[in-house]
Amino acid sequence: MKMATTGLQHVAAMYAGVVAPPLIVGAAVGLSGTELTFLTGACLFTAGLATLLQTLGVWKIGARLPFVNGVTFAGVAPMTAIVAATDDKSDALPLIFGAVIVAGVLGFLAAPVFCKAVRFFPPVVTGTVITLIGISLLPVAFGWAQGPDSRAGDYGSPTNLGLAALTLAVVLLLRRFTRGFVKQIAVLLGLVVGTLIAIPFGVTDFGPVADADVVGFPTPFHFGAPQFQIAAIVSMCVVMVVSMTESTADMLALGEIVERPADEKTIAAGLRADTLGSALSPLFNGFMCSAFAQNIGLVAMTRIRSRFVVAAGGGFLILMGLCPVAASLIAVVPRPVLGGAGVVLFGSVAASGIQTLVRAGLEKDNNVLIVAVSLAVGIVPITAPEFYHAFPETAKIILDSGISTGCVAAVLLNLVFNHLGKGREAQDVTHPMEAGEEISGATRATATP
Repeated sequence: MKMATTGLQHVAAMYAGVVAPPLIVGAAVGLSGTELTFLTGACLFTAGLATLLQTLGVWKIGARLPFVNGVTFAGVAPMTAIVAATDDKSDALPLIFGAVIVAGVLGFLAAPVFCKAVRFFPPVVTGTVITLIGISLLPVAFGWAQGPDSRAGDYGSPTNLGLAALTLAVVLLLRRFTRGFVKQIAVLLGLVVGTLIAIPFGVTDFGPVADADVVGFPTPFHFGAPQFQIAAIVSMCVVMVVSMTESTADMLALGEIVERPADEKTIAAGLRADTLGSALSPLFNGFMCSAFAQNIGLVAMTRIRSRFVVAAGGGFLILMGLCPVAASLIAVVPRPVLGGAGVVLFGSVAASGIQTLVRAGLEKDNNVLIVAVSLAVGIVPITAPEFYHAFPETAKIILDSGISTGCVAAVLLNLVFNHLGKGREAQDVTHPMEAGEEISGATRATATP
């Protein structure tokens, strides 16, 4: 019973993060409520499979650490860019799935090499990219806060914005005045409270729940067979690099917490699980998967370090994915309520990136320049959406993703200023293990009830 309860805690802690990407991408594609429920269930199902692969392991696959895997936020902006560049929206998801499959396979093959090349992704690079992920997602939260349809008369109405603000206030109050597990799931509780408050205003639609089946299997290639486009593949490969870098840092941090330091062999096995899970995910209509950092805090807080507990959480995710009614519950949440919670959720991603930049050695002019230029390049698609309008559609898939362009800029500038010639002497030489220790220390501090 204790294993099941703690496993459910892990699911609750990451649930909002898992369902947000399919909601964003599904809305961009224009999916119906029923299709959105299917996509959400598929992502829950594949997150469960990836979690089992990571925790239990098979052969040389899986770190065998208490990791929960789910849809990575890093892929959201590039995926929406793919959607925006696709004229026929029915082709958007197949293009995304094809790109994720290729990126996953390439990542799997590169895992043994990547764990040795992580020094090329120091905090100045990863911090910049994570910050860009959060900044790129915040406009989505603001759009949700205004309402589901920009053409509707109540779009941006005081009622919608009030519901968003109220939900945000509930989340903040829970974070401020509660402790322990309740504090960990403040965003999820905020969604519940916000939805209940929204009922009298007539903006809560229970139709998706009524229409959902009790049991259902995520039919392979439900949205069509994967399609392969070079620009989409390049974009998702960049995301895969970002995801693998984050996962490496997470494994180092979690290894310290459970007192089983992650060596090169463990990291390679963990990256294989991440990338294989990502490659298989589109078969069941899911997106790219990676380790969820917020669950590291839960491990530190509960002091329950068993990977089998987290594997139980993976089992619950699979069951939720096989139960469309459970997946449809998130479709009931009004968009303004999602917007209020999204401000915290996506803002926290940006704040996490800033925390990483704090230890990036910004007292060095070279690193300041890397961050400044990379952020500027990455913010272009947000502040000037038509900046690349004259480029071919295939190129715009990459250029319109601030995460992709910002990541490429950060990596290249870091190579130029910190690895080539004299710049190497001024390099921020934070070793991956030292970075992991810093992350785990920060996690312990923030997770203490």
